[in-house]
Amino acid sequence: MAAVKAIQIDEFGGPESLHYRDVADPVLGDGEVLVEVARSGINFADTHTTRNDYLAEQQLPLIPGAEVSGRTADGKRVAALLGSGGYAEKVAVPEALLVPIPDAVDDDRAAALLLQGLTALALVRRCARIEAGETLLVEAAAGGTGSLAVQLGKRAGAKVIGLASSEEKRALVEGLGADATVDSRAEDLKEAIREANGGERVDAVLHMSGGDAFDAELGALAPLGRMVVFGIASREQREVSTAALLRGSKAVIGFWLAHLLMRPAEVAPLIGELFELVGAGELEVNVGEVYPLSEAARAHEDLIARRTTGKLLLDPSR
Repeated sequence: MAAVKAIQIDEFGGPESLHYRDVADPVLGDGEVLVEVARSGINFADTHTTRNDYLAEQQLPLIPGAEVSGRTADGKRVAALLGSGGYAEKVAVPEALLVPIPDAVDDDRAAALLLQGLTALALVRRCARIEAGETLLVEAAAGGTGSLAVQLGKRAGAKVIGLASSEEKRALVEGLGADATVDSRAEDLKEAIREANGGERVDAVLHMSGGDAFDAELGALAPLGRMVVFGIASREQREVSTAALLRGSKAVIGFWLAHLLMRPAEVAPLIGELFELVGAGELEVNVGEVYPLSEAARAHEDLIARRTTGKLLLDPSR
């Protein structure tokens, strides 16, 4: 039986549950195409998937990975969003989900743009509904989604404040156009955010950490402000008082990309817009380390420990 290299999970757990091994070649279903994977994208959500504590329940054995760039058998360069299976040398993809990659966009940036580019665009435009002159606070601003959201917020005419945990990361965020940055580990985060905004509250927050940061950022939100929750990286959930929302004229909005992906007619044009911006040099994709597929566990360890910047990728050829 033909085999391909892949990362497979037999038991849910942390990075130690990721096993590099031979698995059977993908079996093509009706309307599916075999894609030879050039790059697999890594997302923080993957660390939840391996523990089976994310929004969608997983089944074992599991090959993680929700996005790839690569080539079809006839040589066409394509990118695709998947339910799973991306951490592998080859994957079967419904032909209808394949997105052509323009010549001006390389495999790294194509894989890096899919989930996080769509997320950033939806957060800024659809959920936060940023208008020119507003102030946008972006969590994890040096990360894959955050770095894109910073740039898209600036394109929308906002003053952008980025949260990041180190001087190096904050310098990277400022280099992407952020007007100010804040240490995400500041002792009084609410006050640090307001200080970065000239003592004023902010109009919108893109939030993915949960825990005490949620309370601080909601407290720093201005009347008629919008907080968009797109993750709970700390795994510490919070409850919100409806009276507090009423008194502050504040909105807390949840966003899970899966619901946007259920509207494929909206998704393809958005990916096309992102590829066009990158190809024209108008949007910078901050690609971090490209790990060998065989070192996926190390990649997850680094991501969880917040040692990384930009989009992390896997190279299945190694």
